[in-house]
Amino acid sequence: MSVSSLMQKNSMRASRKKGHSPDTVPMLPEILFSDNHLLIVNKPPGLLSQADSTGDPDMLTLAKAWIKQERGKPGNVYVGLVHRLDRPVSGVLALARTSKAAARLSAQFREATPVKKYMALAEGRTPEGGTCRDYLLKDETRTVRVVAADHPGARMAELEWRCVAFHKGRTLLDIQLKTGRAHQIRAQLAAQGIPIVGDMRYGSRMTFDGRNLALHCYCLGLEHPVRKEPMCWTAAPPLSWQDFFESDIEHIVQQAASSVLQ
Repeated sequence: MSVSSLMQKNSMRASRKKGHSPDTVPMLPEILFSDNHLLIVNKPPGLLSQADSTGDPDMLTLAKAWIKQERGKPGNVYVGLVHRLDRPVSGVLALARTSKAAARLSAQFREATPVKKYMALAEGRTPEGGTCRDYLLKDETRTVRVVAADHPGARMAELEWRCVAFHKGRTLLDIQLKTGRAHQIRAQLAAQGIPIVGDMRYGSRMTFDGRNLALHCYCLGLEHPVRKEPMCWTAAPPLSWQDFFESDIEHIVQQAASSVLQ
């Protein structure tokens, strides 16, 4: 299946229980995996990971409603958020189905053991790649900036990135996070003079789809919280990417799972 077909499938796919009308079953973005402990989804851009003051739809609430109705769960349903994707970012997101799974998964993310791979469209032509190791601080405007290592409240952040291809003023980047700080990829690349397309907060002059960023988590690998076996999920980016680097993106996504599980 081509990456364009995967994008179309990701955009249109929603899970619903047989026998229910579309109006009565909560819609959920593409489900990559589900068992009694884990729910792995492909979050679309523009959807909150967790509810905030806007009252806009969020993944956590949608997941709870879907489990309650799809699985026939009476009463309250537990779903735990163990990591986040920024609202304008898309990609693989892990949710815990039990408090035990949430605690074990949260420990993995604190210890930075999960593999988290992203692709991004950056403005202009970039160097071949490198490692960013910085200290980050979120200011009063909720913007993250690079500061000195001894700055009060600063937290170390590290990522590796490589240039995959360049075309028409944009570079496709393949990024692996080593830590998981707020706005980490956005802030660290911007500090290198490589803003992500659509990220006006961090210096982009190019729009993407008018609302979101050209940043997508295409691969997440972690240890199953109960079975203790390594698992990995991949997801193609949404339709807003369909005019960019199709063959390169297809190759990256196809190679990801095998490389993580080796």
